[in-house]
Amino acid sequence: MSPEPVERLGPAETRLVAERIAEAFLVLPATSWLVPDEAKREAVLADNFEILVDHAMRHGLVHGTADRSGVAVWFPQVGEPAPAPPEYDARLAAACGEWTPRFQHLDELFEANHPHAEHHHLAFLAIAPARQGQGIGTALLRHHHAWLDANGVPGYLEASSEGSRDLYARHGYQVREPFRLPDGTPFWPMWRNPEA
Repeated sequence: MSPEPVERLGPAETRLVAERIAEAFLVLPATSWLVPDEAKREAVLADNFEILVDHAMRHGLVHGTADRSGVAVWFPQVGEPAPAPPEYDARLAAACGEWTPRFQHLDELFEANHPHAEHHHLAFLAIAPARQGQGIGTALLRHHHAWLDANGVPGYLEASSEGSRDLYARHGYQVREPFRLPDGTPFWPMWRNPEA
């Protein structure tokens, strides 16, 4: 199978990327805790992810496969830190409604466990459910890892399932002690040193 072509995406595709992430993440235990109402979950997640994807379009890197079945959102944490998304608290409340405190709690957990060394942070890697297991995630990882390795920059992420944790481990990420949501759902911080 030939590798999936990967390209950088622009601001016009912000909503599409947010919806792809929401669709892919619906099966994750964390999203059930974040939005207990199953009927509203996907829309709330997409609205929340749109804030972060929009921010990545300005201060990060958003990649997708040619058919947009897979997307990856990276935030460089090198040199001066990027500013917070503008009006984040108000936008978060508008997106998440009654579940805003749960998203704020998750933000605080991520912040408390985030490494301080310079790196690129993989905030999201999402594949359309019908296309999972076909090498699309691998193609997206290899695309950016080539840049990280050429420039001597580590990678960092928080794996949200055992399956994704194992995928990232196959790509050189070392797992660290998990942190957990109040219901016990784990996230695994993972770090990848650049390869020569």
